[in-house]
Amino acid sequence: MAILLGDVGGTNARLAIARGGSIDPQTVTRFRGDDYASFDDVVRQFLQEQDQPRIHAVCVAVAGPVSGGRARLTNRDWDFDGDRLARLTDADHVRLINDLTALGYATPSLGNTGVAALRPAPADRARNGQALVVNLGTGFNVCAVRKLPGGAIAAMEAEEGHTHLPANIYRRLLDIVGPDAAGGFTSTEEAFAGRGLSRLHAALTNTVPVPGEQIDRAADAGDPAANATYDLFTELVGLLCRELALRFMPLEGLFLAGSVGRSIADRMDRFEAAFLAEPFMRHIPENTPIFLIRDDMAALQGCLAALS
Repeated sequence: MAILLGDVGGTNARLAIARGGSIDPQTVTRFRGDDYASFDDVVRQFLQEQDQPRIHAVCVAVAGPVSGGRARLTNRDWDFDGDRLARLTDADHVRLINDLTALGYATPSLGNTGVAALRPAPADRARNGQALVVNLGTGFNVCAVRKLPGGAIAAMEAEEGHTHLPANIYRRLLDIVGPDAAGGFTSTEEAFAGRGLSRLHAALTNTVPVPGEQIDRAADAGDPAANATYDLFTELVGLLCRELALRFMPLEGLFLAGSVGRSIADRMDRFEAAFLAEPFMRHIPENTPIFLIRDDMAALQGCLAALS
């Protein structure tokens, strides 16, 4: 029996087949969202390419809210329905989960090659079995993870990206870019997803927004303006993660994920300065290690774990 796994974001969808408790790497396939009218069309294409395997179960991680066996992408007009997927695949069991929930389920199985330690914490610190995944990519969201008795974990759903931007971060933006530009940062996602990085760079340079990948390449080439944008953005991420550390107390680790998260990994000095800037309750961020999820298949692994 085969298990169909999916990791669907605003830009790309990746599908894979798992058999015998592990993902077959030869089946992992990426599809550009712009090339398909619906996720159902992606599934049909994938199953045809895989010679129509007998699907026993399906788990799909969706970059958007999930409720009652239904979901919709936040950054693409695709909808998902568990009953419809069951009919399409002839599967006995279908589960839809948020993409950050999938990363939460994956955290226990990420080995040394799957994560990079960006900031250590004291080995003798108090531990509480709690972790947090923070994704900065096409969108923004978090997943709180709790270890349960017996070794299982609970991965909590959230829509942190659509909360209001913390007041201290908004005030910082007001001081730097002024009220007109700061008005565009209306939510946590608008500030910290990829479009937030683009908007910040445009405000700092008085230019039109360009894709984050272009800013990243310019920074790597030594462009002063691009590096200034990344320095400020990294500082703001550190301030945000300090707020999240107090909110979720992830003493087992705060895991950064996503393309934007990866792009600030070499600026941890600026991140840490902001992360530890507030003296009140400083012991919580001080005792929170920071990791970077490097495993490109982490969400698919989390989907497989969620079916266990």
